[in-house]
Amino acid sequence: MPLTARYLIHDPKTGQTAAFDTPCATAYKKELERRVEMVALLRCSTITLMSSLLTARRFPSLLAFNSFDVTPLRPSSSSAHRCNSVGRALSDWSHLMMSASGGAFVVAQFPCLGDNYGYLIHDPKTGQTAAFDTPCATAYKKELERRGWTLSHIFNTHKHHDHVGGNKELKGDGVKIFGPASDGNIPGMDVPLKGGDKVSFAGSEAEIIDVGGHTLGHIAYYFPSEKTAFVGDSLFALGCGRMFEGTPTQFWSSLLRLRELPDDTTVYCAHEYTESNAKFAISIEPGNLDLVRRVKEIKAQRSRGEPTVPSLMGEEKLTNPFLRGDVSAEIRKNVGANESDSGAEIFAKIRRRKDNF
Repeated sequence: MPLTARYLIHDPKTGQTAAFDTPCATAYKKELERRVEMVALLRCSTITLMSSLLTARRFPSLLAFNSFDVTPLRPSSSSAHRCNSVGRALSDWSHLMMSASGGAFVVAQFPCLGDNYGYLIHDPKTGQTAAFDTPCATAYKKELERRGWTLSHIFNTHKHHDHVGGNKELKGDGVKIFGPASDGNIPGMDVPLKGGDKVSFAGSEAEIIDVGGHTLGHIAYYFPSEKTAFVGDSLFALGCGRMFEGTPTQFWSSLLRLRELPDDTTVYCAHEYTESNAKFAISIEPGNLDLVRRVKEIKAQRSRGEPTVPSLMGEEKLTNPFLRGDVSAEIRKNVGANESDSGAEIFAKIRRRKDNF
């Protein structure tokens, strides 16, 4: 069959969305989920297909969709293979983060400095916009301008330049910078934070978690009502940060605090290291079927140019070796841990093995 263009039009005021013909249900489902918009189909080839599209909608606490400014969906043939190719090779991504007030924050995720991710969260009601770390001021300015947002907050997790490098350039009138109190120099910091503190953003509250180990004063921001955590370099998808300054005991205690978060917590880490982390994880726990499945999914995601971040805390608990040393006999055996080793000692052996992997 010839190539077919597919179209959706959306009215932001009413929330209505219209499909003009529906040659491929899969592509329409993906695009509707991608844009996270309410469905009002005006034309449809069959009642069955219309029902399929409507029942496909999901409204979880976080719903991901690719973000790019093209009106028509990507043309393709009616074959399932080509139909499923919608949304490949995109340069940035967006998400919804349901707020405590019942509304939704928009989370803009975009690449910075090679393997860093930049994050902006925006509240449409108040207009407030927060940056979580600032690897590159240029990338943040471009994203803010593209979306028409004005920066109001910067939340830093730790002192490394690829997390605070854009602070000074981004700090304009009314921009307040929050950061760890005991992690060295955080450029332009207004409000120092420590574990146990709380900060407010657009009516929602974040709990500050002490996650020292990668650096001594590293902190994470956890929004319990939104079931979302921004963890910097303390925890990665299938990994954790290098232990530059902390001790195994400190870092393990930090990871345990993160491991206590609910399984449905969405975890935003700072780097796209997942494919490399997966190779290490499978080398020390090849019998973990959850890990085997996840590694396969990660390879497929990266082959399509898709991010593997964010992840869910539940899947990290099942597959991340740095959270599993005390619960997996296979990991302990493969890193040479003894039965008498403490969790911190097992963690140190896993970390050392990864450093030399």
